[in-house]
Amino acid sequence: QVHLVESGGGLVQAGGSLRLSCAASGSIFSRNNMRWYRQAPGKQRELVAGITSSGTTDYADSVKGRFTISRDNAKNTVYLQMNRLKSEDTAVYYCYLSWVDPGLQVYWGQGTQVTVSS
Repeated sequence: QVHLVESGGGLVQAGGSLRLSCAASGSIFSRNNMRWYRQAPGKQRELVAGITSSGTTDYADSVKGRFTISRDNAKNTVYLQMNRLKSEDTAVYYCYLSWVDPGLQVYWGQGTQVTVSS
């Protein structure tokens, strides 16, 4: 059984910073992808950033240059450093973990609220 626990959300003023963490536990395949998604009220869940176990990253255009995703493979933990936050970044942020062994395995965290006040 795989379990993801997010932390680090909260209330911050526009222009401020937050760092989200997501720790995975359980039987985890070493070659995996970890991502952060977010869902704002009334909107669909969207991909924010992703990172492979080898360190390749990708970002949504809306966060490029402001957010940085990183991971610690020894701790099975992924981070999202969010700088220069905007009110439109307000959402519930979800951690995602996946791998193929042999079929696609996908796990989600419970979500953490990020609120940016303008």
